[in-house]
Amino acid sequence: MAKNEQVLQLEPSTELRFRGPFTDVISADLKLTNPSDKRVCFKVKTTAPKRYCVRPNSGVLEPKAHITVAVMLQPFEYDATEKSNKHKFMVQTLFAPDGPINQEQLWKEVLPENLMDSKLKCVFEMPESSSGGDNEVKKVMEDYKKLQSELSQLKTENNQLREEGVRLRKVAVSETVHSTPISTTPTKSAQATGLVLPPMVYLIAALILGLLIGKLVL
Repeated sequence: MAKNEQVLQLEPSTELRFRGPFTDVISADLKLTNPSDKRVCFKVKTTAPKRYCVRPNSGVLEPKAHITVAVMLQPFEYDATEKSNKHKFMVQTLFAPDGPINQEQLWKEVLPENLMDSKLKCVFEMPESSSGGDNEVKKVMEDYKKLQSELSQLKTENNQLREEGVRLRKVAVSETVHSTPISTTPTKSAQATGLVLPPMVYLIAALILGLLIGKLVL
């Protein structure tokens, strides 16, 4: 069975180019134009849905109308050896029926012979540099990774210092409480002589004094 020719005009028609560095979201525009006199439903699919965000990814194009689809590549670590053309996009279309449209139901029930599609490959490009080309780009990426690593290390050390400061304050308070001396107040005579007698000595002296006084009275 012959494949139906795509009714929509795509710009670009064969590939989507994304220009690095890829440390932030990179967007490529895909313009869809409906040159026909009929309404056309469209849907944009990709082989790598986790790597791209597509807005809008489906809709209805009125006759002679056009729409720009934003294809946003999410940040990732660029590898020059990665084959970017393994990522592909497909634009599927079909003529919309008259009246209100339930797109979800329409796409579920559509017959394969009524579908039209176009495929585009993805191409990753790194910006050219007059002072070293790919080597310069590689150095920039390495510096970026190094800065990320150092920032993470600084955050970890900062947290450790904060925890250590809290621990030291607790230890200082604890040592202050335990090192406070418990003093007793000696008598004035003891303070004067530096000698403190046990209570029993005073008791014996009182008994002897009592006996002497008793004999004198008798």
